[in-house]
Amino acid sequence: MDADIKETAHAVEAAAVMRLLPARPRLLALGEPTHGEDTLLDLRNELFRQLVEQEGRRTIAIESDCLMGLVVDDYVTSGTGTLDKVMERGFSHGWGASAANRELVRWMRAYNEGRPASERVRFAGFDGPLEITHAASPRQALTALHDHLSALVNADLLPCTAETLDRLLGADDRWTDPAAMTDPARSVGQSAEARELRLFADDLVALLDAQTPHLITAASRDAWDRARLYGRTATGLLRYHFCMAGASPARMTRLCALRDVMMAHNLLAVAERGPALVHAHNSHLQREKSTMRMWQGPVEWWSAGALVSARLGEEYAFVATALGTIRHQGVDTPPPDTVEGLLYALPEDRYIVDSSRLATALGDTLPAPRVSPWYGYAPLDPAHLAGIDGMVFVKDVRRS
Repeated sequence: MDADIKETAHAVEAAAVMRLLPARPRLLALGEPTHGEDTLLDLRNELFRQLVEQEGRRTIAIESDCLMGLVVDDYVTSGTGTLDKVMERGFSHGWGASAANRELVRWMRAYNEGRPASERVRFAGFDGPLEITHAASPRQALTALHDHLSALVNADLLPCTAETLDRLLGADDRWTDPAAMTDPARSVGQSAEARELRLFADDLVALLDAQTPHLITAASRDAWDRARLYGRTATGLLRYHFCMAGASPARMTRLCALRDVMMAHNLLAVAERGPALVHAHNSHLQREKSTMRMWQGPVEWWSAGALVSARLGEEYAFVATALGTIRHQGVDTPPPDTVEGLLYALPEDRYIVDSSRLATALGDTLPAPRVSPWYGYAPLDPAHLAGIDGMVFVKDVRRS
């Protein structure tokens, strides 16, 4: 079997990844089993450079706040701001502190220098403005959408004034109270003001749709795309806050699902713009349902990758990353009867694996699932092999 498994492995190159796929996907999703490791992000950066230079991909979308990502995109496309400020204000979840993310942004800006707009690379965050502990106020998205429309359409068409929005929104800390994640009574998401805001947000998005030909002509398609992002984010956040205020036993399932729905809508918008590389945790990009055990018990929901794959078919491809060790986090050599253990026995440090050929080599008996000693690392589920188009294996992840 070892010889058969070795036949599935190739050097980590963009061309090798593309050879695994039956078609050239609009969204090529590269997952990772843990966050915050520059070893994995450096590999992502190199694959993106190759995909730009060899395959003509022009966008990278990562698991970061979609509104904050606009700061990065403005910098890499037009030089707005400074690299230091962009790393501070353009990433959520602390990703801006990563040296690999900084190098990605620096390279993208350098690549775009002097190139026409049609050839520039673009950046997108595709996560909602959400953290594990809280969700953002809908203020930024709602007011930006209202500002865009009020500058370009007749005031009589607007469902409300900016002053009305400001009054209904109130203080932002009402929306971002971390206690609301575990105590629905602390959430303002089902207040009278929040319910009215949901109606206004829906009306603003409907007006944006109705005025599309005029808005693109009066401003630009990029400005219209950005306004659509504001609309998706405003309605998504208001829906998320509404569910936070609910007491249903399915509350956490609904919240996890809503986050991935927001991710999926953002990815579909990225796909409309052209071929892109997507990077996020494997669990957000897989075709199977995601699962997690929380204080309310186990929750299960469809991932963003599953939702996008259902819509795009072969125009969505998922390449998972698996790894051998993260010794600085207590993740040591994998057991030999796991997928990671079988791959760890090969001599190379990293390689692309043909997952369909690997599944054939393994036969009818699935390897044992690996158990992680550290909560921050999710091993590959061997039952998911059939839903993976390819796999990157990294033997040892060293401290960043």
